[in-house]
Amino acid sequence: MVNRKVYGAVEGGGTKFVCMVGTGPDDVIDQLTVPTAEPTETIGSVIEFLARPRPGVEIASVGVATFGPIDLNPRSPHYGGTIGTTKPGWSYVRIVAPLRRRLGVPIGFDTDVNGAVLGESRWGAAQGLDPVLYLTIGTGIGGGALVNGATIKGLMHPELGHVPIPTLPGDDFPGVCPYHGRCLEGVACGPALAARAGRPVADISENDPIWDLTATYLAFGLSSYVLTLSPKRIVLGGGVMHQTHLLDRVRRELVRILNGYIQVPALGEGIADYVVPSLLDQKAGLYGALVIAERALAEERRAHG
Repeated sequence: MVNRKVYGAVEGGGTKFVCMVGTGPDDVIDQLTVPTAEPTETIGSVIEFLARPRPGVEIASVGVATFGPIDLNPRSPHYGGTIGTTKPGWSYVRIVAPLRRRLGVPIGFDTDVNGAVLGESRWGAAQGLDPVLYLTIGTGIGGGALVNGATIKGLMHPELGHVPIPTLPGDDFPGVCPYHGRCLEGVACGPALAARAGRPVADISENDPIWDLTATYLAFGLSSYVLTLSPKRIVLGGGVMHQTHLLDRVRRELVRILNGYIQVPALGEGIADYVVPSLLDQKAGLYGALVIAERALAEERRAHG
């Protein structure tokens, strides 16, 4: 009997690694979550899970969507791992090499947010659209873009949370980004909101002026992406966006900031269908890792005729 071919998926985060075996949201065979501990231990747990025998199925390839910064240049000596990261102990950690060595299958590798945009494009809020943008607003702010069917990999990978934005009148908050202070992440991520308010984000009243301030800053970031990437849809995810009242504020501010410069319905009466919440929520990156695995297998087959 021939085993059914499936994929392995790994979403690496600062607090946990989530692993899955399957082909999509309706075909999940196995799943495991492990804490992000010391790299050797964490990656070892991932490998042990993926290598586990499963009757009737066989992992054909694995996709990894992980926090960064990471090296996506196949010609680089650091390809397939992290580079300088703020996560203690995780700078210059190899991820792809030990997986490939132990599992012997093609390994696809990308950022967690590039994984998320692939997941949303295949099964979520951006199906059938290209180009599209996914932005997560949580402990940090990061984004992934799908352009001409591929995620962006150039000088490195997009770092959409670190774009500079103007300072609003009367706002003297220094920002929480250790590199830039008042970049978008520095003024609008979850820790920035908590620092401004002096309490957890979940305890900030819906009527607190901090939300209008945050919406304006997020909209400035989105306006930059609209003007440079021209996405057909923007998907917003992450823990801060669980404050559902924030979404409409961001939409209104984006329309106001662009001020009619781009005269299309999506940036007017169609804004509710243009800036949308994630449908896959916390699973976007994990499901996207399945797409990364699928693409890695296809690339391997092309390379070998």
